[in-house]
Amino acid sequence: MRGKLLLLVVFLVPFISSAQPGFDFEAGKSKVVIPFQLINNLIFIPINVNGVELNFLLDTGVEETILLGLDDKDKVSLFNVQKVKLRGLGSDEAIEGLKSTDNQLSVNGLVDKNHNLYIVLDQSFNFSSHVGVPINGIIGYHFFKRHLIAVDYERKQIVVFRDSEKLRKKINRRYSSVPISIEKNKPYVNAQVILEHDPVDAKLLLDLGNSDALWLFENKAKGIVLPKNNFEDYLGKGFSGDISGSRARISQFQLAGFQFNEPIIAFPDANSLKNVTMVADRKGSVGGEIFRRFSLIFDYPSQTLFVKRSRYYAAKFEYNMSGIELQNDGMQLVQESVPFQTTLVGDNTDSNEKKTQNNFKYKYVLKPIYTVASVRKDSPAERCGLQKGDLVLSINGSNAYNFSLQRINDLLKEEEGKWLYFEVDRNGQVLKFRFQLKSIL
Repeated sequence: MRGKLLLLVVFLVPFISSAQPGFDFEAGKSKVVIPFQLINNLIFIPINVNGVELNFLLDTGVEETILLGLDDKDKVSLFNVQKVKLRGLGSDEAIEGLKSTDNQLSVNGLVDKNHNLYIVLDQSFNFSSHVGVPINGIIGYHFFKRHLIAVDYERKQIVVFRDSEKLRKKINRRYSSVPISIEKNKPYVNAQVILEHDPVDAKLLLDLGNSDALWLFENKAKGIVLPKNNFEDYLGKGFSGDISGSRARISQFQLAGFQFNEPIIAFPDANSLKNVTMVADRKGSVGGEIFRRFSLIFDYPSQTLFVKRSRYYAAKFEYNMSGIELQNDGMQLVQESVPFQTTLVGDNTDSNEKKTQNNFKYKYVLKPIYTVASVRKDSPAERCGLQKGDLVLSINGSNAYNFSLQRINDLLKEEEGKWLYFEVDRNGQVLKFRFQLKSIL
């Protein structure tokens, strides 16, 4: 997995927006359940766009709905198209895009008949290779703005509720309420961080599109200082390029009476933030590594976040100790054998006796191809000799294509001292490497 993707904040230039009614329930419905995929703390849901089902990242850090990489989805119809510029996190300039209005989006009985879409034209801007599943779009504010939206990490489902007094009484009995503010159509919360000794009050974006625990923006005047024990790392990809920075442990993070000790957090560098217009007093973001420790209910209309501990609440804060980041670099056909038995009946076989014979037939299955996307400086992966661009053939003796990208990511942060064995193809030469996971935080 290439870093802890993603944190995406989108600014549209020129910004052309009209009020949209948002998603509403189809007749007779007051509750909609949407199963989701959870990959590296990121949530992916299916949404039907003008009659075609696409896979969307659910991201509270994004205002407008974005479409990506539609080269294999040519049958999606888009209406009233005009050119725009897209700008956000990253160190490069704005990228070209399109705006389309009057689109119909629907999911499991929830529908919006007048939805604006922004389309990224650059086909190289594709997150799918970094998470291992197709990502066709990103949806944020317009999904959350009208209803109570529950995020259940244990059941892996989103539940959208029609508001009612009975429902609110039930929520108030079971959940703790946290005041939030909706500013520029994004949710913010006031929390507290202790980097080493002194507590610092911090206004943070609640960002489902960020898989890390926290991002903090360095500012000595405001008490946000990078701890001495840190390492430089790739943090993710934004609409204006790659996001670089550092990772470190801090002493503590506190949110509405909930306390987390020694979380691993990220400090994006100033160059990656240059295209971002911050709301007043913002000092960073809260991400998926914190969110997954709760069951959540986002209530934008009442500007409240309801939280309840999940079974992941006390999980350790871990990170990729190897220094190697992999990406899905396409698919390959792999021959697999399928065992089956045949029964033989012949002239020389007693009528009461049958013989069985074990046989195999073969089928071809599409499997992922993994390559090394980056190698962190001075990491175990770099010291053993692995290089960017290496084609990964096997991991710990098993064919690499039998792993999901999520499983590989889990292996790379499993436990300090664990040995990992990689076999790679480098320009036609098969090479073998081994390294030991080592924590530097």
